[in-house]
Amino acid sequence: MNGLTMIVISAIVLLAGYLFYGRYLAKKWGIDPDKKTPAYEFEDGIDYVPTKPSVVFGHEFASVAGAGPITGPIIAAMFGWLPVLLWILIGGIFFGAVQDFAAMYASVKNKGKTIGYIIELYIGKTGKNLFLIFVWLFSILVVAAFADIVAGTFAGWTPKGDLSVANGAVATTSTLFIFVSIALGFFIRRVKPSGLFSAIVAIIVLVVCIALGLAFPMFITKGMWLYIVFIYIFIASVTPVWALLQPRDYLNSFLLIAMIAAAFVGIVFTNPSINLPAFVGFTVNGLYLFPILFVTVACGAISGFHSLVASGTSSKQVENEKHMLPISYGAMIIECFLAVIALVAVGSLAIDGKLPSGTPPVIFASAIAGFLLKLGISETISYTLITLAVSAFALTSLDSVSRVGRLAFQEFFISEESKSPITKFFANKYIATIATLIFGYLLAIVGYQNIWPLFGSANQLLAALALVACAVFLKKTNRQGAMLYAPMIIMLAVTFTALFFTIKAKWLKLFSDSPFVFTSDGLQLVFAVLLLILGVMVAVSGIKKLKAKQA
Repeated sequence: MNGLTMIVISAIVLLAGYLFYGRYLAKKWGIDPDKKTPAYEFEDGIDYVPTKPSVVFGHEFASVAGAGPITGPIIAAMFGWLPVLLWILIGGIFFGAVQDFAAMYASVKNKGKTIGYIIELYIGKTGKNLFLIFVWLFSILVVAAFADIVAGTFAGWTPKGDLSVANGAVATTSTLFIFVSIALGFFIRRVKPSGLFSAIVAIIVLVVCIALGLAFPMFITKGMWLYIVFIYIFIASVTPVWALLQPRDYLNSFLLIAMIAAAFVGIVFTNPSINLPAFVGFTVNGLYLFPILFVTVACGAISGFHSLVASGTSSKQVENEKHMLPISYGAMIIECFLAVIALVAVGSLAIDGKLPSGTPPVIFASAIAGFLLKLGISETISYTLITLAVSAFALTSLDSVSRVGRLAFQEFFISEESKSPITKFFANKYIATIATLIFGYLLAIVGYQNIWPLFGSANQLLAALALVACAVFLKKTNRQGAMLYAPMIIMLAVTFTALFFTIKAKWLKLFSDSPFVFTSDGLQLVFAVLLLILGVMVAVSGIKKLKAKQA
């Protein structure tokens, strides 16, 4: 197999999935373009903000992609390229994109509320509270994993004490993005320019920021960047979406799409070989294909985090119901395509079937820069730009997940029945944000490598629970939801198995000669147990509702 063949086949399959299966779902569930969306009905200038579909798509795509579609396939390539490719294509079309569309659809049809609200409405308040705790714990894991990745790509000093000009340029450009995004947000909100004019302004600003970043790299250690990143995401999670989240994601979406386009062109013209076996085996390095493959390749196939973004932020910005399919299902399809590019990247750098060394973002950036070098583009510049795009993916996910974690924490304490000073205190958005980020920081300092396996399991379990909630919603509203049953059951089996393995490994380590570190092993063990218990309880509640006869 070569890179060009893999890319062309994947593009055709993914496009066909959107045109046929995506539209089939929209037709079965029903879209009403004349109905007032929650963005207009509950407009508050903070979370509910009617927004052009191109901007919402940019927010959705930039937020959900993160570093996942790059990291997952590169790690999972140890099993061979074929199982990874099949899971990306089949999982993306019939699992991930379906979940994203269903979550956004259910939210828009229910006042733009989160999956937690939908669970309360159609399953019960206990199920909702359990789910909100699950979401909050999951948000902490995402914050920890992606904050560590972002700080690593910004670090101007390597662990060996050497300067990294590429990382310094990425840090400067990303910092400029934040301040420029605020100005762009006010510009779009006050002037209300056309979509074309907004795009032109965004691209010009993007080029200027990149040029300044390359000219004036910033050299700060990873530890200091970790502090700065957490200060930033605190501000981002409490700021109105139109002032920072929307314009920053919109700005980054051009960079991310440009990165995918450049990678695609590089692969087409260089046609790299995939130097990996099609299939290595069902057990590799003591890890089993089931469930490891399905929790490692998460964001490129199905990701529970997507349901939080689709129902937590994007659904509150949708102007028209007809925009839901391209924003949700469409963004997932493009993310799947990025995951295939990542698979080609790692395959091109493999030697005699052995994976290259280095972190997944470094492997990805090195491979794409190598493709572009053969086209006459400077390797230094292209490597810096690819690294910038990868960090942009992760940072935009941090923006969104910190807000999602904050909303879940608040929603748990907000109650019509209880308005005591204590519940009001914890429902405060600043307190909720601080509570989320403190635990996120404690986990971030142990490194994303130690968090990723647990993050993958929790992420996929969240996807299964979101599918349960959406299936119950569809049944209760007399819509066809059978297409959600197989993905729901399969993902429950995958994630319960993966969490069991994690708990078993950490428990055995507690009584072995290997050092058991509480800040890494202990927290992961506690998180895994809590996630498994909460997941089982929510799943059981939802499945009972699915099995119950319709009233």
